[in-house]
Parts: sequence; structure tokens; C-alpha cells
Amino acid sequence: MANKIRTLLIDDSPFMRKVIGDIITADAELELVGTAANGREGSALAVSLKPDVVVTDMVMPEYDGTYLVRSVMDQRPVPIILLSSLDKTNVRIFDALQWGAFDFIDKPVDLDANSIRDYPLRGLIKEAARADISVLKSKTIRKTNTGAHTFDGTLNYSIIAIGASTGGPSAVESIIFNLPANLQIPVVIGQHMPARFLESFAERLDSHKHLPVTVARAGDTLLGGRIYIVNGDHNTGLTRFPAENRVAFATVQRKFTDFNNPSINCLFASVAEVYGARSIGVILTGMGRDGAEGLLRMKLSGGFTIAQDEDSCVVYGMPKAALEFGAVRQTMPLREIPGFIVSCL
Repeated sequence: MANKIRTLLIDDSPFMRKVIGDIITADAELELVGTAANGREGSALAVSLKPDVVVTDMVMPEYDGTYLVRSVMDQRPVPIILLSSLDKTNVRIFDALQWGAFDFIDKPVDLDANSIRDYPLRGLIKEAARADISVLKSKTIRKTNTGAHTFDGTLNYSIIAIGASTGGPSAVESIIFNLPANLQIPVVIGQHMPARFLESFAERLDSHKHLPVTVARAGDTLLGGRIYIVNGDHNTGLTRFPAENRVAFATVQRKFTDFNNPSINCLFASVAEVYGARSIGVILTGMGRDGAEGLLRMKLSGGFTIAQDEDSCVVYGMPKAALEFGAVRQTMPLREIPGFIVSCL
């Protein structure tokens, strides 16, 4: 048998350490090498025990999860999974992700046998163990484009559509903050994340006062120079109203195979239908295959499709699937994507 994935668990609740510890040890591929009750103790154990993956609560006494991420990534970088409580939205999770955390997951609440069996933490630990630690560390490096860009005449494209999952928040920030401040077309983003966190994510991006960022609502008209993050309570598509000369967001009842709420395939397919050859599609880091089918529809409709390259991805799942599906026209590192998009315009 291959070596087990050595996992360190940090949570101030003895009950939650027991529950999550049992979830971890129930998998023969995982080993729980230690537990800690706060960020200070956990940071020391992350160095001394040399785990492959750290799983940590965000809210703890004696240094919280954000402190732990910064401390561990400075001393002995390792993939870190953040635990969030369902009853509260901890916006500091985005700071922790920016400082190199791998991903976050809600704590289990329904503790019956079926819920524990289906709880996705074990799969996330395995995915984290395969992550390139240099990519996680590089997330802390971010530049912002504060200038305007000179656009000559009519633009070649009318919309930019972006899809992302694991590792996506930092990647999305990197792109958004490096688009010109006078961008003239809308950007629509499908990011796999619980709905309540998408609201906080949009507020975080908007607070930088670079380009206005909002969560898209059904019926909202798309406006140039605005960033829209689609809602996480349902799937979202676009609808054109020719008589009113506008495009608006619409709730889509259809369920998709790869992911839902929000489905990137759903978003991309509607962009292809409404904008056709005047669309740019970008698939970023993330687990699974969501977005590949929709990105292919964008490509077949004449749109320009881009995939983040493997070396700059936290998880090379969705871009790889899109590439294998024949949906990608151009693959490139994350740092090159904003400039390339502007050159396409």
C-alpha cells in the first residue's frame, strides 16, 4: 500500500475534533498524525510533525486560522484546508486563501451515517496532498492594474466569461485586478462556492474600488465595465431581449451532470448562445469537469476560449478536462491571462 496521507487536525472543539478525526481515520488512505486546539499549538505541530495536509478551524482562541495559514506558509509550507461553520460567514477565509490556503469546506452538521459517508473532506484532503506547494505560496503575490487602457474603435468582443473552482478566488482576483480600470464590456464569473460566501467574495472584490463587482440577480441587465458573480443558490444563464436592446441574467431550472449552483457549463452555454463569436471564455483552476462542455459551445460559436496552464493551477482539473474536450484555443499561465484578454479586445 502506498504511504498514507499524513493529516493534522486543528479545532478548538473537542467534539468536532472527534467527529472530523473519525471521518479522516475511516479512510485507509489517510492517517491522522495529530490534533491541536488552537492556532499557536497547531502551527508548532505543523512544523514538528511534518504533515502532508493540515485541516484547521477558522475561529479559535490563541491565534485563528488566518494566523495559522500565514505562520505555516512562512515556516513549513503545506496544503491547508479551512473549516467553516454553516451558521456564519467568515470573510477572513478569503485572506487565508490569499495567504496560501488550499480550499475551505463547511463543517459537518448532519451527523447521521449517510451524511458522514458523503462528507467531501476526505476527497479534498487527497486532492490537497497532490497540490503544488509553490503554486499555493505564489498566491500571495498580487499586483493591481490601476491604469486605463486605450481602446481603438469598436471592440472585437462584447463579454468575458470566467469559470473557476478550487483555487479560484485568488486566481479570479488576479485577473480582475489586472484588467484595465476603464474596461468597457461586462465580465461574468461562475465560481464554485457556497452562496453566502459568494456574497462576501463579491463585496471583497468590490471594496478594492477597481471595477464594480456585484452578485448577479435574475433580471439584472448586463452593463459594460461591471463584474458579475453568478448566484450560488441556483444555476444562472443569460437571456437577450432584442426589443429592449439588452441582455439580462435569468434563473435556469435545469440540473447539470458535473456541478450545480452555480453550473459553469450553464453559464458558458448561455454566453455562447447570446454572444456567439463576440465572447471570450476562460476556464481556471478547479476540481472536476464543470465548464468543459460549455466552453466547447463557446468555441464552436466562434468565441475565443482560454485555459489556465497546469503549472499555475492549484488543481489542474477543469482546465485539463476542457483541453481534453477540445474546448480550448489557447493555454497560458495565470499571470498572462489579463494582458492577453486586453490584447484580444
